[in-house]
Amino acid sequence: MSFQNPVFIPGPTNMPEALRRAADMPTLDHRSSLFAEILHPALDGVKQVLKSKTAEVFVFPSTGTGGWETALTNTLSAGDKVLAARNGMFSHRWIDMCTRHGLDMQIVEAAWGAGVPTDRYEEILRADKNHEIKVVLATHNETATGVKSDIAGVRRALDNAGHPALLYVDGVSSIGSMDFRMDEWGVDIAVTGSQKGFMLPAGLAIIGFSPKAMAQVETATLPRTFFDIRDMAAGYANNAYPYTPAVGLLNGLKLATEMLLNEGLENVFTRHNRIANGVRAAVNAWGLTLCAQSPDLYSDSVSAIMTPEGFNATDIVSHAADVYGVAFGVGLGEVAGKVFRIGHLGSLTDVMALSGIATAEMCMVDIGLDIQLGSGVAAAQEVYRQTTGYTLKAAA
Repeated sequence: MSFQNPVFIPGPTNMPEALRRAADMPTLDHRSSLFAEILHPALDGVKQVLKSKTAEVFVFPSTGTGGWETALTNTLSAGDKVLAARNGMFSHRWIDMCTRHGLDMQIVEAAWGAGVPTDRYEEILRADKNHEIKVVLATHNETATGVKSDIAGVRRALDNAGHPALLYVDGVSSIGSMDFRMDEWGVDIAVTGSQKGFMLPAGLAIIGFSPKAMAQVETATLPRTFFDIRDMAAGYANNAYPYTPAVGLLNGLKLATEMLLNEGLENVFTRHNRIANGVRAAVNAWGLTLCAQSPDLYSDSVSAIMTPEGFNATDIVSHAADVYGVAFGVGLGEVAGKVFRIGHLGSLTDVMALSGIATAEMCMVDIGLDIQLGSGVAAAQEVYRQTTGYTLKAAA
Protein backbone atom coordinates (compact mmCIF):
# COMPACT_ATOMS: atom_id res chain seq x y z
CA MET A 1 0.00 0.00 0.00
CA SER A 2 1.24 3.49 -0.82
CA PHE A 3 0.74 6.52 1.39
CA GLN A 4 0.86 8.65 -1.77
CA ASN A 5 -2.37 7.22 -3.15
CA PRO A 6 -5.83 8.18 -1.92
CA VAL A 7 -7.87 5.42 -0.31
CA PHE A 8 -11.18 4.22 -1.72
CA ILE A 9 -12.49 2.36 1.29
CA PRO A 10 -15.72 3.58 2.91
CA GLY A 11 -13.84 4.80 5.96
CA PRO A 12 -11.52 5.77 7.39
CA THR A 13 -11.45 8.33 4.61
CA ASN A 14 -8.79 10.56 3.16
CA MET A 15 -7.76 13.39 5.49
CA PRO A 16 -7.29 16.98 4.34
CA GLU A 17 -3.87 18.17 5.40
CA ALA A 18 -5.41 20.93 7.51
CA LEU A 19 -7.33 18.37 9.57
CA ARG A 20 -4.28 16.16 9.99
CA ARG A 21 -2.39 19.15 11.35
CA ALA A 22 -5.28 20.15 13.62
CA ALA A 23 -5.37 16.69 15.19
CA ASP A 24 -1.57 16.63 15.53
CA MET A 25 -1.20 19.25 18.25
CA PRO A 26 0.98 19.77 21.32
CA THR A 27 -0.23 18.41 24.64
CA LEU A 28 -2.90 20.62 26.16
CA ASP A 29 -4.11 20.57 29.75
CA HIS A 30 -7.66 19.32 29.24
CA ARG A 31 -8.67 20.99 32.50
CA SER A 32 -7.57 24.41 31.28
CA SER A 33 -9.78 27.14 29.82
CA LEU A 34 -8.23 26.49 26.40
CA PHE A 35 -9.98 23.12 26.19
CA ALA A 36 -13.38 24.82 26.35
CA GLU A 37 -12.43 26.76 23.20
CA ILE A 38 -12.11 23.41 21.42
CA LEU A 39 -14.92 21.44 23.06
CA HIS A 40 -17.95 23.69 22.74
CA PRO A 41 -17.41 24.82 19.13
CA ALA A 42 -16.94 21.16 18.15
CA LEU A 43 -20.21 20.15 19.81
CA ASP A 44 -22.07 23.08 18.26
CA GLY A 45 -20.61 22.30 14.84
CA VAL A 46 -21.82 18.70 15.02
CA LYS A 47 -25.27 19.93 15.99
CA GLN A 48 -25.39 22.04 12.85
CA VAL A 49 -24.23 19.16 10.66
CA LEU A 50 -27.05 17.04 12.14
CA LYS A 51 -29.46 19.85 11.16
CA SER A 52 -30.80 20.04 14.68
CA LYS A 53 -31.69 22.93 16.93
CA THR A 54 -32.65 20.79 19.93
CA ALA A 55 -30.23 17.85 20.04
CA GLU A 56 -27.70 17.40 22.82
CA VAL A 57 -24.44 16.19 21.32
CA PHE A 58 -22.03 13.84 23.10
CA VAL A 59 -18.59 12.87 21.79
CA PHE A 60 -16.85 9.86 23.35
CA PRO A 61 -13.32 8.53 22.77
CA SER A 62 -14.57 5.51 20.81
CA THR A 63 -15.99 4.55 17.40
CA GLY A 64 -19.45 4.22 15.89
CA THR A 65 -19.86 0.94 17.74
CA GLY A 66 -19.41 2.81 21.00
CA GLY A 67 -22.01 5.25 19.75
CA TRP A 68 -24.49 2.40 19.32
CA GLU A 69 -23.80 1.27 22.87
CA THR A 70 -24.22 4.81 24.17
CA ALA A 71 -27.65 5.01 22.54
CA LEU A 72 -28.86 1.69 23.96
CA THR A 73 -27.47 1.78 27.49
CA ASN A 74 -28.56 5.33 28.27
CA THR A 75 -32.20 4.89 27.28
CA LEU A 76 -33.23 1.23 27.62
CA SER A 77 -33.64 -1.50 30.23
CA ALA A 78 -33.16 -5.26 29.92
CA GLY A 79 -36.21 -6.84 28.30
CA ASP A 80 -37.28 -3.70 26.43
CA LYS A 81 -38.60 -4.49 22.97
CA VAL A 82 -36.74 -3.16 19.94
CA LEU A 83 -37.77 -3.31 16.26
CA ALA A 84 -34.96 -3.59 13.73
CA ALA A 85 -34.34 -4.63 10.14
CA ARG A 86 -31.37 -6.78 9.18
CA ASN A 87 -30.35 -5.79 5.65
CA GLY A 88 -26.57 -5.74 5.88
CA MET A 89 -23.53 -6.25 8.06
CA PHE A 90 -23.85 -3.13 10.18
CA SER A 91 -27.56 -3.48 10.91
CA HIS A 92 -26.73 -7.08 11.85
CA ARG A 93 -24.02 -5.94 14.27
CA TRP A 94 -26.34 -3.44 15.96
CA ILE A 95 -28.93 -6.20 16.38
CA ASP A 96 -26.24 -8.44 17.87
CA MET A 97 -25.34 -5.73 20.39
CA CYS A 98 -28.98 -5.35 21.37
CA THR A 99 -29.26 -9.11 21.93
CA ARG A 100 -26.14 -9.15 24.10
CA HIS A 101 -27.68 -6.41 26.25
CA GLY A 102 -30.75 -8.54 26.91
CA LEU A 103 -33.15 -6.57 24.74
CA ASP A 104 -36.20 -8.28 23.21
CA MET A 105 -35.59 -8.05 19.48
CA GLN A 106 -38.24 -8.12 16.77
CA ILE A 107 -36.23 -8.51 13.59
CA VAL A 108 -37.41 -7.94 10.03
CA GLU A 109 -35.19 -9.84 7.61
CA ALA A 110 -34.51 -8.01 4.34
CA ALA A 111 -32.33 -8.78 1.35
CA TRP A 112 -28.76 -7.52 1.40
CA GLY A 113 -29.25 -4.89 -1.27
CA ALA A 114 -32.66 -3.74 -0.02
CA GLY A 115 -33.42 -0.80 2.21
CA VAL A 116 -35.24 -0.68 5.52
CA PRO A 117 -38.77 -2.03 4.78
CA THR A 118 -40.83 0.95 5.94
CA ASP A 119 -44.14 -0.68 4.95
CA ARG A 120 -43.38 -3.71 7.10
CA TYR A 121 -42.33 -1.44 9.96
CA GLU A 122 -45.69 0.31 9.76
CA GLU A 123 -47.59 -3.00 9.82
CA ILE A 124 -45.72 -4.14 12.92
CA LEU A 125 -46.14 -0.81 14.69
CA ARG A 126 -49.87 -0.70 13.95
CA ALA A 127 -50.22 -4.21 15.36
CA ASP A 128 -48.39 -3.22 18.56
CA LYS A 129 -51.55 -1.91 20.24
CA ASN A 130 -49.99 -1.89 23.70
CA HIS A 131 -46.93 0.04 22.50
CA GLU A 132 -44.51 -2.58 23.78
CA ILE A 133 -41.91 -1.57 21.19
CA LYS A 134 -39.74 1.07 22.82
CA VAL A 135 -37.28 1.79 20.02
CA VAL A 136 -37.08 1.42 16.25
CA LEU A 137 -33.61 1.04 14.73
CA ALA A 138 -32.66 2.03 11.19
CA THR A 139 -29.35 2.09 9.38
CA HIS A 140 -29.38 5.15 7.13
CA ASN A 141 -26.53 3.99 4.94
CA GLU A 142 -25.62 0.31 4.96
CA THR A 143 -21.88 0.45 4.32
CA ALA A 144 -21.59 -3.22 3.35
CA THR A 145 -24.08 -3.02 0.48
CA GLY A 146 -24.06 0.62 -0.59
CA VAL A 147 -27.74 1.00 0.29
CA LYS A 148 -29.36 4.22 1.51
CA SER A 149 -32.62 3.79 3.43
CA ASP A 150 -35.50 6.24 3.69
CA ILE A 151 -35.35 7.60 7.24
CA ALA A 152 -38.14 10.07 6.58
CA GLY A 153 -40.18 7.04 5.52
CA VAL A 154 -39.44 5.30 8.82
CA ARG A 155 -40.65 8.40 10.66
CA ARG A 156 -43.85 8.36 8.55
CA ALA A 157 -44.37 4.70 9.48
CA LEU A 158 -44.18 5.61 13.16
CA ASP A 159 -46.48 8.60 12.74
CA ASN A 160 -48.99 6.76 10.57
CA ALA A 161 -49.18 4.03 13.20
CA GLY A 162 -49.56 6.60 15.97
CA HIS A 163 -46.73 4.85 17.79
CA PRO A 164 -44.60 6.55 20.47
CA ALA A 165 -41.44 4.46 19.96
CA LEU A 166 -38.17 6.31 19.68
CA LEU A 167 -36.25 6.31 16.39
CA TYR A 168 -32.51 5.56 16.54
CA VAL A 169 -30.47 5.93 13.35
CA ASP A 170 -27.01 4.67 12.44
CA GLY A 171 -25.62 7.49 10.33
CA VAL A 172 -22.00 6.42 10.58
CA SER A 173 -21.36 6.42 6.82
CA SER A 174 -23.91 9.08 5.89
CA ILE A 175 -23.70 12.01 8.32
CA GLY A 176 -21.40 14.69 6.92
CA SER A 177 -21.60 13.18 3.43
CA MET A 178 -25.32 12.75 2.66
CA ASP A 179 -28.34 14.80 3.65
CA PHE A 180 -29.35 14.06 7.25
CA ARG A 181 -32.18 15.94 8.94
CA MET A 182 -32.37 15.00 12.59
CA ASP A 183 -35.15 17.38 13.60
CA GLU A 184 -37.21 17.19 10.41
CA TRP A 185 -37.13 13.38 10.35
CA GLY A 186 -37.89 13.08 14.05
CA VAL A 187 -34.69 11.14 14.78
CA ASP A 188 -34.31 10.62 18.53
CA ILE A 189 -30.72 9.39 18.53
CA ALA A 190 -28.26 9.81 15.66
CA VAL A 191 -24.96 7.90 15.77
CA THR A 192 -21.85 8.57 13.73
CA GLY A 193 -18.06 8.57 14.02
CA SER A 194 -15.08 10.75 13.24
CA GLN A 195 -13.54 8.68 10.46
CA LYS A 196 -16.01 9.07 7.59
CA GLY A 197 -17.84 12.28 6.67
CA PHE A 198 -15.85 14.24 9.24
CA MET A 199 -12.61 13.17 7.48
CA LEU A 200 -10.67 12.40 10.68
CA PRO A 201 -8.94 9.30 12.05
CA ALA A 202 -11.11 6.78 13.86
CA GLY A 203 -11.42 7.49 17.56
CA LEU A 204 -14.56 9.52 18.25
CA ALA A 205 -18.12 8.27 18.70
CA ILE A 206 -20.47 11.16 17.94
CA ILE A 207 -24.06 10.94 19.16
CA GLY A 208 -27.01 13.34 19.07
CA PHE A 209 -29.88 12.89 21.55
CA SER A 210 -33.30 14.48 21.06
CA PRO A 211 -35.16 15.87 24.09
CA LYS A 212 -37.41 12.79 23.92
CA ALA A 213 -34.39 10.51 24.15
CA MET A 214 -32.89 12.57 26.96
CA ALA A 215 -36.10 12.05 28.93
CA GLN A 216 -35.43 8.29 29.03
CA VAL A 217 -31.99 8.52 30.62
CA GLU A 218 -33.00 8.54 34.28
CA THR A 219 -35.35 5.54 34.01
CA ALA A 220 -33.08 3.34 31.87
CA THR A 221 -31.39 0.57 33.83
CA LEU A 222 -28.94 -1.03 31.42
CA PRO A 223 -25.43 -0.85 32.93
CA ARG A 224 -23.33 2.07 31.80
CA THR A 225 -20.22 3.73 33.14
CA PHE A 226 -17.83 4.90 30.44
CA PHE A 227 -20.75 5.73 28.13
CA ASP A 228 -22.96 7.42 30.74
CA ILE A 229 -24.10 10.66 29.17
CA ARG A 230 -25.02 12.08 32.58
CA ASP A 231 -21.35 12.07 33.54
CA MET A 232 -20.45 13.54 30.18
CA ALA A 233 -23.05 16.30 30.47
CA ALA A 234 -21.77 17.18 33.93
CA GLY A 235 -18.26 17.37 32.50
CA TYR A 236 -19.36 19.62 29.64
CA ALA A 237 -21.01 22.00 32.12
CA ASN A 238 -17.55 22.46 33.65
CA ASN A 239 -15.80 22.73 30.27
CA ALA A 240 -14.29 19.29 30.78
CA TYR A 241 -14.69 15.53 30.43
CA PRO A 242 -15.34 12.98 33.17
CA TYR A 243 -12.03 11.41 32.10
CA THR A 244 -9.18 12.24 29.75
CA PRO A 245 -10.51 13.36 26.35
CA ALA A 246 -8.97 12.87 22.91
CA VAL A 247 -8.00 16.54 22.67
CA GLY A 248 -6.31 16.36 19.26
CA LEU A 249 -9.25 14.59 17.65
CA LEU A 250 -11.68 17.07 19.20
CA ASN A 251 -9.59 19.90 17.79
CA GLY A 252 -9.81 18.17 14.43
CA LEU A 253 -13.58 17.79 14.83
CA LYS A 254 -13.92 21.50 15.53
CA LEU A 255 -12.13 22.30 12.27
CA ALA A 256 -13.93 19.54 10.34
CA THR A 257 -17.34 20.97 11.17
CA GLU A 258 -16.10 24.43 10.21
CA MET A 259 -14.91 23.10 6.85
CA LEU A 260 -18.21 21.33 6.14
CA LEU A 261 -20.28 24.35 7.12
CA ASN A 262 -18.04 26.74 5.17
CA GLU A 263 -18.37 24.60 2.06
CA GLY A 264 -22.12 24.57 2.72
CA LEU A 265 -23.87 21.33 3.62
CA GLU A 266 -25.92 21.31 0.42
CA ASN A 267 -22.72 21.75 -1.58
CA VAL A 268 -21.13 18.88 0.36
CA PHE A 269 -24.08 16.63 -0.47
CA THR A 270 -24.05 17.72 -4.14
CA ARG A 271 -20.34 16.95 -4.37
CA HIS A 272 -20.82 13.47 -2.96
CA ASN A 273 -23.74 12.82 -5.31
CA ARG A 274 -21.75 14.00 -8.32
CA ILE A 275 -18.76 11.82 -7.49
CA ALA A 276 -21.03 8.85 -6.81
CA ASN A 277 -22.80 9.36 -10.15
CA GLY A 278 -19.44 9.15 -11.90
CA VAL A 279 -18.65 5.86 -10.18
CA ARG A 280 -22.09 4.51 -11.06
CA ALA A 281 -21.60 5.53 -14.70
CA ALA A 282 -18.32 3.61 -14.70
CA VAL A 283 -19.99 0.52 -13.24
CA ASN A 284 -22.62 0.65 -15.99
CA ALA A 285 -19.94 1.04 -18.67
CA TRP A 286 -18.18 -2.04 -17.31
CA GLY A 287 -21.39 -4.04 -17.74
CA LEU A 288 -21.58 -4.66 -13.98
CA THR A 289 -24.32 -3.91 -11.46
CA LEU A 290 -24.55 -2.54 -7.94
CA CYS A 291 -25.62 -4.54 -4.93
CA ALA A 292 -28.29 -1.88 -4.21
CA GLN A 293 -31.47 -3.11 -5.84
CA SER A 294 -32.74 0.16 -7.32
CA PRO A 295 -31.55 3.72 -7.99
CA ASP A 296 -33.55 5.17 -5.08
CA LEU A 297 -31.39 3.05 -2.78
CA TYR A 298 -28.01 4.07 -4.23
CA SER A 299 -25.63 5.39 -1.61
CA ASP A 300 -23.67 8.55 -2.30
CA SER A 301 -20.85 7.48 0.01
CA VAL A 302 -20.04 3.91 -1.11
CA SER A 303 -20.79 1.68 -4.08
CA ALA A 304 -20.82 -2.10 -3.66
CA ILE A 305 -20.15 -3.54 -7.12
CA MET A 306 -21.27 -7.06 -8.01
CA THR A 307 -18.86 -9.25 -9.97
CA PRO A 308 -19.87 -12.13 -12.29
CA GLU A 309 -21.12 -15.37 -10.76
CA GLY A 310 -18.25 -17.63 -9.72
CA PHE A 311 -15.70 -14.80 -9.60
CA ASN A 312 -14.13 -13.89 -6.26
CA ALA A 313 -14.50 -10.11 -5.97
CA THR A 314 -11.91 -10.03 -3.19
CA ASP A 315 -9.25 -10.78 -5.81
CA ILE A 316 -9.79 -7.26 -7.22
CA VAL A 317 -9.15 -5.71 -3.81
CA SER A 318 -6.07 -7.84 -3.17
CA HIS A 319 -4.65 -7.13 -6.64
CA ALA A 320 -5.18 -3.37 -6.24
CA ALA A 321 -3.31 -3.38 -2.94
CA ASP A 322 -0.48 -5.66 -4.03
CA VAL A 323 0.17 -4.27 -7.51
CA TYR A 324 -1.00 -0.66 -7.49
CA GLY A 325 -0.87 0.25 -3.80
CA VAL A 326 -4.52 1.29 -3.76
CA ALA A 327 -7.16 0.32 -1.18
CA PHE A 328 -10.72 -0.69 -2.08
CA GLY A 329 -13.24 -2.32 0.25
CA VAL A 330 -13.94 -6.06 0.35
CA GLY A 331 -17.39 -7.58 0.58
CA LEU A 332 -18.64 -8.39 4.08
CA GLY A 333 -20.99 -11.03 5.45
CA GLU A 334 -23.47 -12.40 2.94
CA VAL A 335 -21.84 -10.49 0.07
CA ALA A 336 -18.24 -11.47 0.89
CA GLY A 337 -16.50 -12.45 -2.34
CA LYS A 338 -19.49 -11.22 -4.36
CA VAL A 339 -18.81 -7.49 -4.32
CA PHE A 340 -15.95 -5.08 -4.05
CA ARG A 341 -16.59 -1.61 -2.70
CA ILE A 342 -15.47 1.81 -3.84
CA GLY A 343 -15.78 4.36 -1.07
CA HIS A 344 -16.42 7.87 -2.39
CA LEU A 345 -16.96 9.97 0.72
CA GLY A 346 -15.17 12.51 2.83
CA SER A 347 -12.23 14.39 1.37
CA LEU A 348 -12.59 13.47 -2.29
CA THR A 349 -12.70 15.26 -5.64
CA ASP A 350 -13.72 14.27 -9.15
CA VAL A 351 -10.06 13.92 -10.13
CA MET A 352 -9.28 11.69 -7.15
CA ALA A 353 -12.30 9.54 -7.97
CA LEU A 354 -11.08 9.10 -11.54
CA SER A 355 -7.82 7.65 -10.25
CA GLY A 356 -9.76 5.04 -8.27
CA ILE A 357 -11.97 4.17 -11.23
CA ALA A 358 -8.91 3.81 -13.47
CA THR A 359 -7.19 1.55 -10.92
CA ALA A 360 -10.26 -0.66 -10.57
CA GLU A 361 -10.35 -1.01 -14.36
CA MET A 362 -6.70 -2.00 -14.55
CA CYS A 363 -7.21 -4.60 -11.83
CA MET A 364 -10.22 -6.17 -13.52
CA VAL A 365 -8.44 -6.33 -16.88
CA ASP A 366 -5.29 -7.74 -15.23
CA ILE A 367 -7.17 -10.64 -13.66
CA GLY A 368 -9.18 -11.50 -16.72
CA LEU A 369 -12.60 -9.87 -16.45
CA ASP A 370 -14.12 -8.84 -19.77
CA ILE A 371 -13.76 -5.11 -19.18
CA GLN A 372 -12.79 -2.58 -21.84
CA LEU A 373 -9.86 -0.59 -20.50
CA GLY A 374 -10.83 3.07 -20.28
CA SER A 375 -14.58 2.53 -20.60
CA GLY A 376 -15.45 3.35 -17.03
CA VAL A 377 -13.05 6.27 -16.87
CA ALA A 378 -14.59 7.78 -20.01
CA ALA A 379 -18.11 7.34 -18.65
CA ALA A 380 -17.19 9.02 -15.37
CA GLN A 381 -15.37 11.81 -17.21
CA GLU A 382 -18.56 12.67 -19.07
CA VAL A 383 -20.47 12.90 -15.80
CA TYR A 384 -17.85 15.10 -14.21
CA ARG A 385 -17.45 17.32 -17.29
CA GLN A 386 -21.19 17.99 -17.35
CA THR A 387 -21.66 18.49 -13.60
CA THR A 388 -18.37 19.85 -12.37
CA GLY A 389 -18.47 21.83 -9.14
CA TYR A 390 -15.77 24.15 -10.44
CA THR A 391 -16.21 27.10 -12.78
CA LEU A 392 -14.73 26.25 -16.17
CA LYS A 393 -13.31 29.19 -18.09
CA ALA A 394 -14.06 29.26 -21.81
CA ALA A 395 -11.10 28.66 -24.05
CA ALA A 396 -9.48 31.87 -25.29
